[in-house]
Amino acid sequence: MLGKTAGGLFWMFRYLERSEKAISLLNTGSRITKSRSGSAESEWASLLSTAGVRDGYYQRYDEIKATQVIDFLLRDKANPFSVRSVVEEARTNARLVRTALTRQVWEATNEYWLALQTLLARAVTVRQLPNVLQAISRHHALVGAALHDSMLRNDIFNFARLGSFVERADSTARILDVKYYVLLPSSANVGSSLDNVQWEVILRSLSALRAYRWLHGGDISPPSIAEFLILDRRVPRSLTFCATKMVDNLGYLASAYGGEWPCEQAGRRLLAKLEASTIDSILDYGLHEFLGDFIRDNNAVSMQIEKDFRFYE
Repeated sequence: MLGKTAGGLFWMFRYLERSEKAISLLNTGSRITKSRSGSAESEWASLLSTAGVRDGYYQRYDEIKATQVIDFLLRDKANPFSVRSVVEEARTNARLVRTALTRQVWEATNEYWLALQTLLARAVTVRQLPNVLQAISRHHALVGAALHDSMLRNDIFNFARLGSFVERADSTARILDVKYYVLLPSSANVGSSLDNVQWEVILRSLSALRAYRWLHGGDISPPSIAEFLILDRRVPRSLTFCATKMVDNLGYLASAYGGEWPCEQAGRRLLAKLEASTIDSILDYGLHEFLGDFIRDNNAVSMQIEKDFRFYE
């Protein structure tokens, strides 16, 4: 496969996964502010920090207002991480690799982008937000369904999945890092009585609240949430789950192209570090430090994939 085609597939699905992060954060903001109107401003500010766009927001606005945060995260073309921006990037990459995609995947991606032009033609109010996000989520889900239902399990599929899992791992690590330390400024507070609604923000941000409750019931605590999102390989957004899938897809590519690639070795090192860890060892080392190391190593895997398969040649 041409490197540019591999790169287009990889980044198409990184951008699609990135749009899911913004959608989940906005859904979380909508739910939390409905139940806690008195802290609405701080909740919206927290979502900007979680999304990693707080500085960009303040370059455009002087204060936190729900309608402005919604517009910035959902439809602001000047924000490269808004839903509109990342879906447009995904569609651009899809056009570049159109011959590698099935008709179903291309049409689902194109319809997703077209639907956004209608849904986001005007600013979205707080009241309108849940219905708009529901419609956007349906289109996002259709792209994933088309990929799984119509694509051969070949190198095209593996590059697409690699993009998804690299981005998902990065997103989970950053959300957990930001939210954990916003809510838990001192390690001395581990296990203390904190506001459960606030901790649910982390799980809702990663579409994992119900799964957590199935496994842990009502026991919401910082260490158990961290263990769930880092080490539980049953959780589709945990770091271990994502790293496992990355290694699987890199292994399939190695078999298809022959030999073991440096990116596969980097992926295996990333997974091995997770598998050798316990939540106690992670907290002893420092959660912030552990997540920082993971983000760096995950990014190194991504860059090595780009290098090994010559995305830009």
